Amino acid sequence: MKTITTVAGLQSEISKLKAKGKKVGFAPTMGALHQGHMSLMQASNDENDITVCSVFVNPTQFNEKTDLDKYPRTLAADEKLLKKNGVDIVFAPTTEEVYPKKLKTELNLDFKGLDKEMEGEFRPGHFAGVAQVVKRLLDIVTPDAIYMGQKDFQQFTLVKYMMDHFHLDTKMRVIPIVRESSGLAMSSRNVRLTPENRANAQEIHRVLKYVKRNKYKRSPDELESYAMERLASIKNFRPEYFTIADARTLRQTDDLQDSDYVVACTAVWAGEVRLIDNMILKKPRNLKIFVR
Repeated sequence: MKTITTVAGLQSEISKLKAKGKKVGFAPTMGALHQGHMSLMQASNDENDITVCSVFVNPTQFNEKTDLDKYPRTLAADEKLLKKNGVDIVFAPTTEEVYPKKLKTELNLDFKGLDKEMEGEFRPGHFAGVAQVVKRLLDIVTPDAIYMGQKDFQQFTLVKYMMDHFHLDTKMRVIPIVRESSGLAMSSRNVRLTPENRANAQEIHRVLKYVKRNKYKRSPDELESYAMERLASIKNFRPEYFTIADARTLRQTDDLQDSDYVVACTAVWAGEVRLIDNMILKKPRNLKIFVR
């Protein structure tokens, strides 16, 4: 495994590999890696000759500088985990490498409202920063496929929109959520949960499963109200939203029969830690972005 820190160095390496006919898979991360991230690497290994993982804490997607400053930087531990999981290249650039002063990287892209729903209400500007860094990384790596996690449902949906808008020649591949034995979605933030909040956080998955079981028995509005009330009843928990939405537009739906692709998404504060999760309620059979 090689760790490369410069754009020029990475592009030189990628050019050599592609000249040999190698297929390249790419997983963008901000580090503090766990087994959920490793599922991206494993999927890339299965479908490509070379797997590249970026470890870059992107400043443009943070609303608060304090959050950026607090984000864990664990490159040495991340490198060990990536090597163990068969990654070929780690790209660990500085901010100056990703955003050189003479290069315009802002996209100013109209997301047609995708960035205003759910997370967009609570994290203004976040998705513009996400799209900016992913576009820049795709331009640098030029992979055959990009691997992202289902847990960040709105994020991969906006990235796919951005990729389609710019007609990028890269496939989107989405990996199902990896969960702890309790059902809690794996996240770098889970280590910050208190023991009590960690135990209680499994209720998020239980609520999502209840909603899926009852998707045709109760209306979306009734299910959303139930979920918000149930999550708010848990000690130290404060739900921000629970939305049943058309998975293409991310807008709330009043009737599951109106769409063939529906998702339930939620964000919950567990003490001082913000957790997100989702569950697909309906999915068309011909949807090819998901890794089975």
